[in-house]
Amino acid sequence: MSLHGDIRDAEAERSFDRVVGLVRDVTDYPSPGILFRDITPVLADAEAFATVTTELASLVGEADVVVGVEARGFLIGAAVAIVAGTGIVPIRKAGKLPRVASSRTYDLEYGTATLELPADTVARGARVFVVDDVLATGGTAAAACALLADAGADVLGLGVLLELAALGGRDRLAPIPVHTLLSV
Repeated sequence: MSLHGDIRDAEAERSFDRVVGLVRDVTDYPSPGILFRDITPVLADAEAFATVTTELASLVGEADVVVGVEARGFLIGAAVAIVAGTGIVPIRKAGKLPRVASSRTYDLEYGTATLELPADTVARGARVFVVDDVLATGGTAAAACALLADAGADVLGLGVLLELAALGGRDRLAPIPVHTLLSV
């Protein structure tokens, strides 16, 4: 696991040693042959979580709102929004919202899923920064960004804690800037 070029300075790089040590590998989850990168220990550690939050918040720029993608993207995104001084909007899995602006179905490595944007939360022309935990094939992130574009929002970038670079998810998001803190 390596630090990505989006890490700002040597002090932040040292802080990320702790973060790297907390990411654990879980074999054969959610199905045989899959190596799952579990960031739950990072979220449970106050120092590591603060490091991740601060680094991602530094990337928000001129965004009006942070958008967190279900489910761990909610946790990270909410913390990032507080540090960045913005609001947070959750993009949810289908059937979880009382009022839906739009939905998008997309392919996963092992099936399909649908994401929904809550109604009346992202104004046309709003500048948004999307936050999620892991970027793998890019399907979830691309669907989230498409929902926001459909709503007339300007997606300024995507920030994630961990990128599984070999899966090529970054390529599906071009030309949206992708910021990752760790890469494997």
